[in-house]
Amino acid sequence: MATLCSILLALFSATILLVATHVEARAFFVFGDSLVDSGNNNYLATTARADAPPYGIDYPTRRATGRFSNGLNIPDLISESIGGSESPLPYLSPALNGPRLLVGANFASAGVGILNDTGVQFVNIIRIGQQLQYFQQYQQRVSGLIGTENAQRLVNQALVLITLGGNDFVNNYYLVPFSARSRQFALPDYVPFLISEYSKILLRLYELGARRVLVTGTGPLGCVPAELAMRGRNGQCSTELQQAAALFNPQLTQMLLALNEQLGDNVFIAANTQLTHYDFISNPQAFGFVTSKVACCGQGPFNGLGLCTQLSNLCPNRDVYAFWDPFHPSERANRLIVQQIMTGSIEYMNPMNLSTILALDSRT
Repeated sequence: MATLCSILLALFSATILLVATHVEARAFFVFGDSLVDSGNNNYLATTARADAPPYGIDYPTRRATGRFSNGLNIPDLISESIGGSESPLPYLSPALNGPRLLVGANFASAGVGILNDTGVQFVNIIRIGQQLQYFQQYQQRVSGLIGTENAQRLVNQALVLITLGGNDFVNNYYLVPFSARSRQFALPDYVPFLISEYSKILLRLYELGARRVLVTGTGPLGCVPAELAMRGRNGQCSTELQQAAALFNPQLTQMLLALNEQLGDNVFIAANTQLTHYDFISNPQAFGFVTSKVACCGQGPFNGLGLCTQLSNLCPNRDVYAFWDPFHPSERANRLIVQQIMTGSIEYMNPMNLSTILALDSRT
């Protein structure tokens, strides 16, 4: 009997030690759309899924995971960069329980936007309000595991990534000619409306305990292979969507800096992913890409039409393509984006890059 008690005590001590170790590592939370979805949509009845080959062709398991990438996506690479033991699992994954909860969670869902009416054609997706509700639910689950005080500390000390906005143009305002939103707003009025709605989402994240939040802008929306195929002329970027990105991104940065001033701390960090993307779109060869116009996987002009499926054209070397499919960067392009997030100058990362954040936070 004494032996059994001592074994149980040892197991209990080991579990507490494991939990404590995980709490010491920085948790990571991800919100947003398909650029950062790691597989939540696999669990939903929706067309916005990446759970079949050739997605995942370069992922370590060589299997489609729900990431809209040939391999690793931006959250995976940020996890790597901050020394995470693993990339946070999709919140809907049954494997997300016990000590794995302490790594963080990915709440992102392909197709969503800042607005609730963005992505309605995908039907069953986790809109941003629901992602935040899941974040609350997550905190209750972690409180049950390590106590309320430790759970709050874990969230306060965590790194958060949020990526929204692109779909509000591509899958809303410009989805069809004379869309409801384009009839309601001229573009110069639509952008401030989006920014105002986004600020409410970010303040809610702050209320829920987030204290270090990387907020990515949109890429150069008009230059992705899908838009070159559908709207561009002679391989030129779509003027309308480029104008949308040019209006949205600077206003997003201004809003984030204003929120920081209001909160009295550098909570929100603007990641200028439009500029990073544009670097390799305007000069792909300088970054080792053969093309930034043609997607690796797709069909039609620029491989920009339809979905990436087993029937699509597929390039043999994904590393020399800036775009994996009609909308999403390749793993190699994602690595360049994360490199700028880590070490970029103030024009890329305002008010500071992630390396600076990690150095500052390690002193507190």
